[in-house]
Amino acid sequence: MLKNTALTAAMAAAFAASPFAHAAEPAANEKELAAIRAQIKEMKDSYEARLQALEQRLQEAQAAVAQAQNVAAAAQAPAAPAAPVAAPAASGDNAFNPAISLVLGGTLSNLSKDPGAWRLQGFVPPEGEIGPGARSFNLGESEMTISANIDPSFAGQATFAITGENEIEVEEAYIRTRALGNGLNIKAGRFMSGIGYLNSQHAHTWDFVDAPYAYQAFFGGQYKPDGIQARWLAPTDTFLELGAELASGRNFPGNDRNKNGAGAATVFAHAGGDIGSSSSWRAGLSYLRTRAGERGYEDEGIPAAFSGRSQVVVADGVWKWAPNGNPTQQNFKLQGEWMQRRESGRLAALDEEGGYRSRQSGWYLQGVYQFTPNWRAGLRHDRLSSGSTRIGLLDDGVLTPDAFPSLVAYNPRRTSVMVDYSPSEFSRLRLQIGRDQSRPDVKDKQVYLQYIMSLGAHAAHNF
Repeated sequence: MLKNTALTAAMAAAFAASPFAHAAEPAANEKELAAIRAQIKEMKDSYEARLQALEQRLQEAQAAVAQAQNVAAAAQAPAAPAAPVAAPAASGDNAFNPAISLVLGGTLSNLSKDPGAWRLQGFVPPEGEIGPGARSFNLGESEMTISANIDPSFAGQATFAITGENEIEVEEAYIRTRALGNGLNIKAGRFMSGIGYLNSQHAHTWDFVDAPYAYQAFFGGQYKPDGIQARWLAPTDTFLELGAELASGRNFPGNDRNKNGAGAATVFAHAGGDIGSSSSWRAGLSYLRTRAGERGYEDEGIPAAFSGRSQVVVADGVWKWAPNGNPTQQNFKLQGEWMQRRESGRLAALDEEGGYRSRQSGWYLQGVYQFTPNWRAGLRHDRLSSGSTRIGLLDDGVLTPDAFPSLVAYNPRRTSVMVDYSPSEFSRLRLQIGRDQSRPDVKDKQVYLQYIMSLGAHAAHNF
């Protein structure tokens, strides 16, 4: 028995000293280390997941605050009838992914007079897209817009106009602030100026095929400067917005004068509110000051150029009605603007130059009634007054009126009626008939068939 006990002890000692015993102990330690590593990795993954969730919540909260500031004006102003191509803005993760939209437009035009001879009699021929357009089928202007939040501080948008002449133009390309606070926002780049009412709206949102006479005569269609814009929304129950712009001054009625700094300045103020539960209003006053240096044009083959100061004042007003504030079934909009432009400087023609001074005005008034959810009808009348124009070369007898045929006094006028059908908020078909008297003793009967189709998400439009 003693021998067996001794033998057992000897065998145990030998086993403990053998390599098999040393291998068993590290194996147990490795398992313990693996378990610890697994616990550390689990804790790390959990921490990173919680951190990402908190960062996502922060981004969403910042985006929501910025969006609330950006639409504060619309929230304080009365609700407007739904735009034909409105879509909700991106939020959360999608707020930083570009939203891409495309608006397709085209017309079939029937014009009783040659559009090549069209002009606004009594006014210096403006630069830009003016006139009734070409006869027959026309592709029109299609718009592609790309917009997104850049980061919690900035957002950006670019709108490209694709013309029927196979050209691509930059209509808007700007950045804007998202989180300045206190109702202040700044925009920089190329943008549609806040002057007037219609100017800041894309053409596909207009209630008629073409721009009013006043916009064509004084801005060449629309005023879209390169510069910087600041808007301030007052913290009042009544909607009140003030704005100012500094720009290059290259846009009509100015032109490129190859100078540093700002060549044009604009200020504007808008106010609005509710009238009961069914009506709302907005009114505005704007002022533009710019200069031109040898702003050239051709008047029936005679080259001429203006150099001097140009000032434009705009007063606008809009009144909207919808039963109990619900515009989906029925609504009515009355809209009008009055403009006055004053220019003073020098006018050159046929190698001669003399003083020039003009004070001209124009206005339009239109009403649009949506009588069913899909059908609308509208009437617009616009008029220009060539006013008092002093041309030194004529007053001094240096040249005869034949040198300035387009500046002979006249008051152009036009009346247009339209009916449109919108199967959905993304499509619209329109018939417009107009009687154009932009030249003396010429009455142009104009008939348009227009389509406007929207593809992709599109931001909501202004009031």
